[in-house]
Amino acid sequence: MESTATNALDLLPLLLCGAWLTPLASFVAILFFGKHMGAHGKTAGLVATGAIGFSFLLSCIALFGVWLPEHPLSGGHGHGGEHSEEHHGEEHGDEHGDGSHAALGGSPYQLTALAGGGDGHGDHANNPAPPHINGEWYSLGEFGDLKLTIGYYIDSLTVLMFCMVTLIATCVHLYATGYMHDELHDFTDPEVTLDNGELLTRPGRYWRFFQYLSLFCFSMLGIVIAGNIAMVFVFWELVGICSYFLIGFYVERKSASTAANKAFIVNRVGDFGMLIGLMALWSSLGTFSFGDLKNAEGEVVEQGMFSQLRTEENDYKLVPTESMAVEQARLSSDSEGEEAAEGEAAEATEEDATEETDKSGQWLLFIAGVGIFCGCVGKSAQFPLHVWLPDAMEGPTPVSALVHSATMVAAGVYLVGRFFPVFSPEALLVIAYVGCITLFLAATIAITATDIKRVLAYSTVSQLGYMMLALGLGAWTAGIFHLITHAFFKGLLFMCSGSVIHAVHTNEMTEMGGLRKKMPITAYTMLVGCLAIIGAGIPLTKIGLSGYYSKDAIIEQAFSFFGENPGHSLLLVAPVIGAMITAFYMFRLWYMTFCGEPRDAHRYDHAHESPSSMTTPLLIMSFFAIAVGWPFLGLVDLLEQGRPIGTQATTQGVLLPSLVLPDEHLSHLEPIKTQAGLTAFTAAAAGLLLATVIYLWRALNPAEIKQTFTPLYRALWNKWWFDELYHVVFTLPTLALGKVIAAIDKNLIDGLIHASARGSRGVSKVVELVFDRTVIDGSVNAFARGTWDVGVWLKRIQTGSLRQYVMFIAVGTLFVYLAATVVWLS
Repeated sequence: MESTATNALDLLPLLLCGAWLTPLASFVAILFFGKHMGAHGKTAGLVATGAIGFSFLLSCIALFGVWLPEHPLSGGHGHGGEHSEEHHGEEHGDEHGDGSHAALGGSPYQLTALAGGGDGHGDHANNPAPPHINGEWYSLGEFGDLKLTIGYYIDSLTVLMFCMVTLIATCVHLYATGYMHDELHDFTDPEVTLDNGELLTRPGRYWRFFQYLSLFCFSMLGIVIAGNIAMVFVFWELVGICSYFLIGFYVERKSASTAANKAFIVNRVGDFGMLIGLMALWSSLGTFSFGDLKNAEGEVVEQGMFSQLRTEENDYKLVPTESMAVEQARLSSDSEGEEAAEGEAAEATEEDATEETDKSGQWLLFIAGVGIFCGCVGKSAQFPLHVWLPDAMEGPTPVSALVHSATMVAAGVYLVGRFFPVFSPEALLVIAYVGCITLFLAATIAITATDIKRVLAYSTVSQLGYMMLALGLGAWTAGIFHLITHAFFKGLLFMCSGSVIHAVHTNEMTEMGGLRKKMPITAYTMLVGCLAIIGAGIPLTKIGLSGYYSKDAIIEQAFSFFGENPGHSLLLVAPVIGAMITAFYMFRLWYMTFCGEPRDAHRYDHAHESPSSMTTPLLIMSFFAIAVGWPFLGLVDLLEQGRPIGTQATTQGVLLPSLVLPDEHLSHLEPIKTQAGLTAFTAAAAGLLLATVIYLWRALNPAEIKQTFTPLYRALWNKWWFDELYHVVFTLPTLALGKVIAAIDKNLIDGLIHASARGSRGVSKVVELVFDRTVIDGSVNAFARGTWDVGVWLKRIQTGSLRQYVMFIAVGTLFVYLAATVVWLS
């Protein structure tokens, strides 16, 4: 039975590798043959859609055909925040993991009691590494101790992410075949006017669009399956390149090219911090691998980061390694000077030295964690690098649907979830506050936006903030759960917005209204998305849409965290207020778009429901937006099965001893669950009611509210002036510095070069007059004159007299004869 399980699990790397590489094959095929794939490259769309659909099929086989049969769900942790106190099954090992795995059903770290004990924080047993498979496909090279490989790390999170990404990408590809039909012929861009006053007309780029989409999906799946952080970084950058291509797809538009540049540059700022984190990890741990690498005999040949930092001897708690402490001590001694370090060492007691070593290791761990998180801040558009994502709306709507749901922005949250065992409590606190600030700022900006896609863009930023907040508070399952549910309803919302734009040819909600009658499928599927994102459901029950379960779980953890850390009340207040604002701006969007009287009769008259190639994905996505979080589907149990090593028990800070990260399962205690559920429902209901009063019933006039709160409205309309602030703080100084450098280049460097050139010309003139003309030309001319004179002298011999020539021949012959005789005689 054990060998059968092993053989079955051996298929996982093969299946997921196939799912990963199929979009790459599509990209290569379209790259070389896209123009020739049917009329105007129409078949390229079918090739790309078929490729990602096949990836989805392989992913489903991996999850339902291989993973779940070998690691069945026990339901021990319930769904949507529910928790069971019972144990299920017996512990069994995992031959492909680190030897300490246990399936969820027999996990030794399931809670035996919900009430905390001991220190009051809940002395629940910590968890070993979850069931996983890791290994290498190809070794790129070894540089001393550094080994760079293309490898894999597969657990339940990996398989689940593969299914989610490929499913949503398949729907987006199918949707794009209809949405991008204008690119199947010469495309006239209504937003680009040439110098002669005519609109730009260019050849269609239908095939190129699907080429970029295929590479985008390949890159995201590469991040998900990566077995080491270096491989993650490679595909991290490739995702950034793809987003640059897709956001700037309408490259002739200045706004699109600017947005693409902005997204690329802002992400590079975050990636700089990520490189610092990578170097901190490498210098102290000596590896980039997540899991342990084993040889053919099953012996560990290289310990991964997770098992180095969370050992069984330390009860899987996060403890810096000795090498990490030594590295931090070395850095400290380098900065302070060797003499000072020796003096301090002589004065310190052994106990003080040990305590300082521990803190030193913790500081390096904190720096590494925050550095890695910086990359996630850029990729997932977190404060203060959130400014690029709303501008990314310049790309085609299918791009927005994919970027905002399953690919680029999801990559940042996914990496925080994957890297979770390495984050110290203090680093998680930073993550929590960044997420908290992000969710509130973005939600407030969405209140005043009138571009339908920008409202959804700021909504994405806000929801990503919720995910980061959850992870920062220690709610790993809730944060990843919301990542999955959000992917479906946000993908649905963006595709619905694209359907509206496709019908009325404008993004402005102020020019819409009443479209529910013209576009019923789009209207009601978008209503599903709006209800899902606000967490609609019946409070204190298991009945609701997908967002009801995931968002409530986040707020439950916020209440639990606040109970242990009363000084951090902002981390509770902000998500609750954010839930109310979310409900307000989402139903403001729906009412302005689909209800009331048409604001533009011409656009309304020409509006129509989108073709089936666009509405079919809407119906599919709306189903998942409703049902993906339902408890009986087992999504939470699947996530709990992949809970990172050592993240079960309550954790206390080292650098901040008063900081407590409570066990996530304690947040599902009945008192906390009831309070959080009622609070979340009340907040969402208040936001929905306010939007209904203003935009449906018209009991309040939006113009009057705007006038009453003019200063606040101006701040929100200008997005809290972040773009202007960055323009003043970064752009203008950079331009000024550029001008100074240009002036130095022009006046000093160019002046020196020009002076050198003038000097060279003067020297060359002197050389020309003195040496070239006198010596060289004089010698050549003298030789020429001598040659001429010799020629003239020899010319005298040529008299034209035949007698003279005969005489010369005779004399010459006689001379030759005499000379030969003399030579012979001698």
